[in-house]
Amino acid sequence: MSMHSTQLRRHLRAWLARHGTTARAAPWAIALWDQALDLYARPGVASVCLTLQDQTMVDVCELLWACWLQRHGLTPDEDAPRHLAPIRAWQAEITRPLRAQRRGLKQLALTDPRVAELRDTLKRAELLAERECLRRLADLATVGHAIRPLTEDDLPLDERLVRAGLLQKKMQVSALQTLETQLDPLSADG
Repeated sequence: MSMHSTQLRRHLRAWLARHGTTARAAPWAIALWDQALDLYARPGVASVCLTLQDQTMVDVCELLWACWLQRHGLTPDEDAPRHLAPIRAWQAEITRPLRAQRRGLKQLALTDPRVAELRDTLKRAELLAERECLRRLADLATVGHAIRPLTEDDLPLDERLVRAGLLQKKMQVSALQTLETQLDPLSADG
């Protein structure tokens, strides 16, 4: 079930109301894909995401999803790993192999225009696979799976991700804090 941002906003507000809470001040105006692109373009975010991805195998799409949920006053719930399993399989079977193939052609593409064209095609395919992953993550929220409203008792995002096992080292937490500083300036207009 795919929804545009207005339907998503309406659905999530209804879901929150059924669960006795309301969204934080941030409006439901930005779809996950749009926010991911906006956030990724902010200073330092791309390098933090790539560092976490390459050095610790953090899934950047899941990380951006957690930031999107945070922005909307939500967080993954205790049942999230079960719901995330097929999405994680998608990343392992589709996205990561495309990334590995693209990266493997980097040096050869510098001197061979035909290989450079192939590498660009793999890059587009990788981006489409990531977009599909983000769509699937957003769909979890649209049906109310794997999420719950944040409460006053919840730990900050970085600490929740450490407890969930997504982040483990102090450098990773520091990198995530850099990412978190870029969440606040997001506007409703994108």
